[in-house]
Amino acid sequence: MNKKYLAKIIANDKQGLNIISAYCSGAVVDINQIKYLPKNKIFLISLLRLRRENQKNNEKVKSICRFEFVDHVKSRNIDQKNKDLLLELITIDILKNKKNYEINLIFSNNAYITLSTEIVEVTLEDQNQDI
Repeated sequence: MNKKYLAKIIANDKQGLNIISAYCSGAVVDINQIKYLPKNKIFLISLLRLRRENQKNNEKVKSICRFEFVDHVKSRNIDQKNKDLLLELITIDILKNKKNYEINLIFSNNAYITLSTEIVEVTLEDQNQDI
């Protein structure tokens, strides 16, 4: 019997974020599924990713990547007015900038989103069974 499970990964440092990045590499992101809640300091991105944690790399699963304690968000080369825009996530990178961190979500076509935060707190959580 092949058991299905929903993954939940929590990252508090660069190594944990590298694992989430590896699982999300190649994921498809609908521009309408990216939300920043400044009052709550939460950045949410819904993505359709390949399930890399098992042997079959053709299974897709819908996941939410949640970044907490986000003070500022900026994007480049993303047409936010294009409601049909789909992005492909290439990687998630992190840089230490003085006392803050910059988390960069890097997409195909030289598009990216930079999150400024004092604390690394990222959760990747599957939302449903395979699609």
